[in-house]
Amino acid sequence: MQKILVLEDDYKMATELRLFFTNRGFECDQVYDGNMFFKQTELTTYDMYILDVNVPGLNGMEVCKRIRQSNKSVPILMLTAYSAVEDKVTALESGADDYLVKPFHLEELLARVNALLRRSSNTKVEEHQVYVIDDLTITPSELKVTRAGKEIVLTPKEYKLLELLALADGRTVSKQTIATKVWDINFETGTNTIEVYINYLRNKVDKGFSRPLIHTRAGFGYYLK
Repeated sequence: MQKILVLEDDYKMATELRLFFTNRGFECDQVYDGNMFFKQTELTTYDMYILDVNVPGLNGMEVCKRIRQSNKSVPILMLTAYSAVEDKVTALESGADDYLVKPFHLEELLARVNALLRRSSNTKVEEHQVYVIDDLTITPSELKVTRAGKEIVLTPKEYKLLELLALADGRTVSKQTIATKVWDINFETGTNTIEVYINYLRNKVDKGFSRPLIHTRAGFGYYLK
């Protein structure tokens, strides 16, 4: 069961949120000021935080900043009575993943909470994922690549390209997709940048081995198998 901690100084709203999430299958605790918040987090580990901006003691923004100093990944949703763009920007710059302006519908809050928890869960899986293609091993959490036990040193772009091919799980990745995912640009037929980097990878990953792993599907793109 996933646990949520709500920081909200309006007792009626805090209680309503706690009951709402409890009825939806979550464990939910509530605190009323920033100092109480950190005392509570010393007692229990939570999967997500919902923070009201205007609370006594440490306000929601300060609480969010302090959380991010020690925990970069836990989802944080800010509740604010202000709808101005600069207030939303401030909330996001403080480290929040999302914000919701009061008044709001509880079902919308639930949808946003579920979306953030799914994203967090996917990130945790990816952090522990290891890709193995024949004798090639890619460890994303360490940005490490080895083949037959020997470490292969790649540049950031080479690594990103190799990981993209590995994620395709043997399927062909088009040049358009590579250009968008690796270089954040639209593919231009007149450039040979992708071919150049594929050659860089082949020299580092395939050269000296009897079985090449990086393949070309003429007219379509590249795949790793």
